[in-house]
This record gives sequence, C-alpha cells and structure tokens, in this order.
Amino acid sequence: MTSSSKAPRRGPGGAGTARAATPYSRFIPREELGSFAAWSPDTLNPERDAAPPAEAARAPQAHGAAAPAEAGAPSAQLAAARQAGYQDGYRDGLVGLDNFKQSFAVQLSAQLGELLRSFDTQIAALEQQMAQALARAAVQLARRVVRAELQSHPEQVAHAAAQALAAVLQSARRIRVLVHPDDHALVAAGAAEALHARGAQLVAQPGIERGGCLVESDLGQVDARIAARWQQAAAVLGSELRWHDGGGEAAR
Repeated sequence: MTSSSKAPRRGPGGAGTARAATPYSRFIPREELGSFAAWSPDTLNPERDAAPPAEAARAPQAHGAAAPAEAGAPSAQLAAARQAGYQDGYRDGLVGLDNFKQSFAVQLSAQLGELLRSFDTQIAALEQQMAQALARAAVQLARRVVRAELQSHPEQVAHAAAQALAAVLQSARRIRVLVHPDDHALVAAGAAEALHARGAQLVAQPGIERGGCLVESDLGQVDARIAARWQQAAAVLGSELRWHDGGGEAAR
C-alpha cells in the first residue's frame, strides 16, 4: 500500500512546520529486522506453497534412513570387535592349554622318575635287609643244629681233637691236649692213635667247654674250642653271631 502526502505547508514568515511522519515512512535498520524474504508474484501460488511440505516430508525420511545406518555402524564395529576378541581369546586359550600340557607332562615324568628311583633304592635296601635277616636266621638255625648234634653225639669231640693235633707243626714238642673232664674218656678212646703218634698228653681242664679242645705246644697253640670254631664258621657266612649270646645261653 502507498499513501499520498501533501507537501508541507509553510507557515507565515516562510518557516513551515513539517507534518509528523507516519510509522511506515521511517527507515528500519537491518539490525532490527528478523527473518524475512523478498516478496515475489509466485508467493501466492498454491502449487508452490504445497511443494515444501512434500520436500519436508521426504527430508525427514531421508534423515531417518541415514540415521539408522549411522546408528548401525557402531553396532557392527562392536560386533566385529567382540568376534575378534573371542577368536584371539580362543587362540590364546589353546596355546596356554598346550603349554600347560607340556609342562604338566614334563613335571609328571620327573616325579615318576624320582618315584621309581626312590622305589629302586628302597627295594635294594629291603633286599639287603632281607638277605641279612635270612643269613642271620640260617646261622642261628645252624648253631641250634650244632648244639643238638653235640648233645646227641658227644663222641664227635674225639674227631675235633684229632684234627687239632694234625694242625700242629711236626717239629712241635711238649704237646698237650686240654679237654673238658666229661670229654676226657671220649677223646682217649676215639683219638688214641693220633695222641700216640704225636706223643701228646691228654689233660682234663674244667675251663674247656664240652665239644672242643685246646692244643698247646712249645711252638704255640691251636684253639679248637667250640666257640672259636663256631666264630670261624659264622664268619664264612658273613655273620658275627657268637656261640654264646649271654650268660643264660652259656649256661644252657
């Protein structure tokens, strides 16, 4: 719209008073303007007015389609990262399991080897103990047999005296055979020939245990007492078992 204005009238004296300006005739600075658009003849066209809503409708759809795609990209990356982490963890687990199997096998082999060596050592020690126990039992049994034999066959002392005389050197003189008084008659009857051949004197001696004798000469003596003879025989078997274990054994 336009408004017509008349020229200002001048007052008397040549100085006219200006009519007050209308609001529409004032100049508006650009800083005081908000959002505006230039007017054109097509502004009132209905088709042009309907187009922007369609484009506006398509624009949200395009943004909506792009939004899920953009939103789905981090999810795919996260899934890929999870899969990669799972594969790495599975691979590392297999490697760790193989290492554990190898170390466990080595440790188990070492423990079994040590156990076998210890077992062999214990078996060897046990065998040695069993051998010693068996030898000890055999020697004890032999001592019992000898004692029983001397009691049941006391005449065996004559044979022991003859062997002791044979061990004396031929150059020996002043030979004496000392025996227990209970064995004197047995030796005199059973070893008479050996005594006569060496010119030996048979002497009864209570300190000599039955079953043995002691031969003395100018060159030395031959100990054929039962305890000495038994100790020699036991030493051959690797035993140190004595003929008498104590006072009670000697008394028996």
